[in-house]
Amino acid sequence: MSAEENKVLARRFFEEVTGQRNLDLAKEIFDADYKHHDPGLPPQMQESRDAYIGHLPMYYGAFPDFELSLDDMLAEGDEVASRWSFTGTHQGDLMGVPATGRQVRASGMTIQRVSDGKIVEGWTIFDTMGLMQQLGVMEQPPG
Repeated sequence: MSAEENKVLARRFFEEVTGQRNLDLAKEIFDADYKHHDPGLPPQMQESRDAYIGHLPMYYGAFPDFELSLDDMLAEGDEVASRWSFTGTHQGDLMGVPATGRQVRASGMTIQRVSDGKIVEGWTIFDTMGLMQQLGVMEQPPG
């Protein structure tokens, strides 16, 4: 696939799987042996395609009004880099943090590697600290 075709596949993940909550599509566009890397997620949420897809409803439950914005996307060869942000109101449990009712905005970046028309690997960096500060779980650093 070309870099542009890879971008189309990655965009489908962000817009249709994440944005429209179409988890069935995720099983179509992710390879069965998909591997995810994200220092902000527990290892068990990254060990397989199904484990990674299975963590998404946690965010939808914590932020029922979750909205994703795909801010930028670049592709070269078999990799697609995406810069994204989301907004939502914290109305449910998020990895042990009970609902606060606070509105949040957080951002992150994801690189996805594509092979044979499937997303086979992904790396995500997300502003977990900023999110926790907005939720009141962590204090803002001084200064």
